Amino acid sequence: MSERRAYLLFCISRTATRYVGIFRDDEAVKSRLKELAVRYPRYGYLLLHGLLKAEGLVDNKKRTYRLYTELGLQVRTKQRKKLIRPRIPISLPNGINERWSMGFVSDQLASGRRFRVLNIVDDYSRECIGQLADVSLSGEQVSRFLKQLIAQRQRPQSIVYDRPA
Repeated sequence: MSERRAYLLFCISRTATRYVGIFRDDEAVKSRLKELAVRYPRYGYLLLHGLLKAEGLVDNKKRTYRLYTELGLQVRTKQRKKLIRPRIPISLPNGINERWSMGFVSDQLASGRRFRVLNIVDDYSRECIGQLADVSLSGEQVSRFLKQLIAQRQRPQSIVYDRPA
């Protein structure tokens, strides 16, 4: 039986069995890649590949990427500068109806249904001015409720909303 027929019978590729891989020593490229990565910390593998290609060390981007990942290199991201703003403490109110605080509280019924409660508190007297509870509170409902409270009491100078963190 011929060689060609035997390969055909066993469904084996002749070229795949005869292929001999070429071993490349990547140590020179790896060491230069490390040097360049230290020198240019914001360069990714593509920019480093361009530098290596200019030096004649590599031709293939995929090879550069393979070596880049083998070395565990990553682009260092810039740390954002945090804007430092001085904290201005909120002054304490001097009388009733000077400042009201609003805040939402949510809970769950035994049936599993959630509900929310809007609490409005006078900051000076710590008196709960009103509570609005419902399964879903719309902005229109909150607005109507605030208008009712203002009609019953004097209008506050400011209303503070306590946002949950």
